[in-house]
Amino acid sequence: MQAKIIPVILCGGSGQRLWPVSRATHPKQFHALLGEISPFQATVKRVTGEIFDAPIIVTGNDHRFLVADQLRVLDVEATIVLEPMRRDSCAAIAAAAEVAARRAPDAVVLILAADHEIVEIDQFLKHVAQGLKAAHAGRIVTFGIHPTEPATGYGYILPGDGLDGLDGACAISAFVEKPDRATAETYVANGYLWNSGNFLFRARDFLDELGALAPDIAAPVKAAVADAEADLDFLRLNEADFAKARATSVDYAVMEKTARAAVVPSSFTWSDIGSWGAVWGLAEKCEDGNASIGRAVFHETANSFVHSPGSLTTVLGLENVIVVVQRDSVLVASRERSEEVKALVERLATDGHAEVTEHQRIYRPWGDYERIDAGQGYQVKRITVRAGGKLSLQSHRHRAEHWVVVSGTAKVTVDGEDFLLTANQSTYIPLGAVHRLENPGTETLELIEVQSGSYLGEDDIVRYEDIYQRS
Repeated sequence: MQAKIIPVILCGGSGQRLWPVSRATHPKQFHALLGEISPFQATVKRVTGEIFDAPIIVTGNDHRFLVADQLRVLDVEATIVLEPMRRDSCAAIAAAAEVAARRAPDAVVLILAADHEIVEIDQFLKHVAQGLKAAHAGRIVTFGIHPTEPATGYGYILPGDGLDGLDGACAISAFVEKPDRATAETYVANGYLWNSGNFLFRARDFLDELGALAPDIAAPVKAAVADAEADLDFLRLNEADFAKARATSVDYAVMEKTARAAVVPSSFTWSDIGSWGAVWGLAEKCEDGNASIGRAVFHETANSFVHSPGSLTTVLGLENVIVVVQRDSVLVASRERSEEVKALVERLATDGHAEVTEHQRIYRPWGDYERIDAGQGYQVKRITVRAGGKLSLQSHRHRAEHWVVVSGTAKVTVDGEDFLLTANQSTYIPLGAVHRLENPGTETLELIEVQSGSYLGEDDIVRYEDIYQRS
């Protein structure tokens, strides 16, 4: 019986072109952009069939609990590998390949980005099966997508001759970078494929090639995995070792140099959801070409997109516009220029706008909180604690807190005394008191917190105990 494929899902990147929904603390792969689940969750579901083993997820420290939470919703168990810092795709893939090879010496891995959309799952699995034959023959396989337009946001692959005995797989004649419009039109006319950035290979074959072509990545990554430590449900790569790995893409380090490269020309609908224009392209549209997520009304408007999950947003007399509404920020852009949102975000960062990186709703391993209001000397938050969630035992030097339970049951500890609160009950946490909030029930706990004091920053926390091992 043939061994199962080990899916590897890469969860790096901040998705700046999808600001203000996608931000560094909660990037696009974890948002429900096109339905009720996130692109990350859709990717996980895509590879949970009989031919697949438990996935390996590669992510950063800041997003580890987001990954764990979204896997928990799907009831999927996975190995979650934590990168100490970003080293681009090659080091991330190498780390996953090392972990997979330790799980099974003959492991075949399927490398997928967490933020891609694939519509026809059956077609995707058909092309994976074609690639699997080439992978077992020692090839490092990538999937090239037949282009539907001369897109300038993707790299391209020129397929070469078919490979003997490997139906559906071709040699690769050239990799090319993202082109301008005229060049992209030439590529499409000449049979080039979009470079999807997804791969299939035997872990040991890839690691052998990496050792020969990029030993300055292979050796430190191998050491980082060998010296990795378990941290709760995560595998934390050794920071000192991983930092020595050269930062570069897998295309530059391996695919453009190896003689083992192969491409499977693929016909399934694919998008890297790289801009709001791409989201509009994937969304269901009305007869005027408008699409929306949330509450939107279009009047004498065409070919436009609104993302407004909270506020009612109306658009009058416009064409080809993008409108994205969040509680703390609004984006209005030409649809044709939606690829340029990244430049706007860079300007916002230069100008010091905190909205570039943080949402009003902040996710924590125990749940989340949302800023509702703030003023001189006070701040109001809505706090949600999942069943079994427990905040750290902590104190504050500069603020006191009032808690009012909205729903669920709260177990509160204040200076060694434990008590329960239910809906419409409240308590006061004095400045300096050692306290903890937890949810002992089976339902979600929601409460309103009113902070008052001379300083209300999130760094005014002294932790004494924390089940999530945060400092």
